[in-house]
Amino acid sequence: MTPSAAAMSTFRSIQAPAAVVMVRPHRFTPNPETATDNAFQNPAAVGEARAIAAAAHREVTRAAEQLQDAGVRVHLFEDRGEQDTPDSVFPNNWFSTHPGGRVAIYAMHSPSRRRERRQDVIEMLKAEYRVQDVIDYSGLEHDQLFLEGTGAMVLDHTAGVAYTARSNRADPVLLERFSTHFNFEPIVFDTADMAGRPIYHTNVLMCVATEFALLGTRSLTDPSRAREVVARLQEWGHEVIDLSPEQIGEFAGNAIELSGRAGRVLALSQRACDSLTARQKARIKRSARLLPLAVPTIELAGGSVRCMLAGIHLSPRRAAAGLGKAT
Repeated sequence: MTPSAAAMSTFRSIQAPAAVVMVRPHRFTPNPETATDNAFQNPAAVGEARAIAAAAHREVTRAAEQLQDAGVRVHLFEDRGEQDTPDSVFPNNWFSTHPGGRVAIYAMHSPSRRRERRQDVIEMLKAEYRVQDVIDYSGLEHDQLFLEGTGAMVLDHTAGVAYTARSNRADPVLLERFSTHFNFEPIVFDTADMAGRPIYHTNVLMCVATEFALLGTRSLTDPSRAREVVARLQEWGHEVIDLSPEQIGEFAGNAIELSGRAGRVLALSQRACDSLTARQKARIKRSARLLPLAVPTIELAGGSVRCMLAGIHLSPRRAAAGLGKAT
């Protein structure tokens, strides 16, 4: 049974998109070029390249099906490996979409990741959704300025805040430029993993949903700054669910809230879901259904479900349902 429009308005929010872009890889492998600053990454075993690529292909296929079953529209693009793009399964880093018909294209730190940008994805957005403006920051790579999209930033669309962990993938100059163009206030902080290394992307330790936020407060190195971030989230009605450093290591922070057919869902990996306590799950379920996706092979590359999903915060040109496909 399809819920009424009134019921859906209760479920959906500016923070929880009802559609996503995914990329299904045919030659997936952990990227040695990004391993230097991504401590969550595990190298591929020698001689297992084909098996790893095949497993990643299956995981993305199944994840797209599960999202579709939940009522999320999925635009599934193929990466057939014509170029060396080992991280193509993580499209949220090279573009983002915003209410009002705006799209941003980002400057990427690693040369191999710059090849992930695809004009066919942008053209699909223009054809299927109301796009008024595309701002392309990729040319700033020549100036060594990088900002890796909604990996480097966790955006609170309701409050207009861009939470950002300092790293070489989030240049402060480019962050200020983005914030000016898209009307966000940047809130920047330092982080460290359990080994004391800076965390490479903000979306590994933080997720902002409609009524709650997941945050690894102990991963912020300055306790006073952590309290400020918590206070800001609470100011805008988000109940903060604190994640331990161990849960961050299990990708518990790498989640995204989406609008499905029967309400909001929190998409995260099975590994991440298994790391949550019963109390944390109960709090999430008051606002969104947990939707665990098994992506253990993809997680070898140091990213998880949030990284795999580029949310579409644009108005559709026409009513659409089902699994959107593009090749």
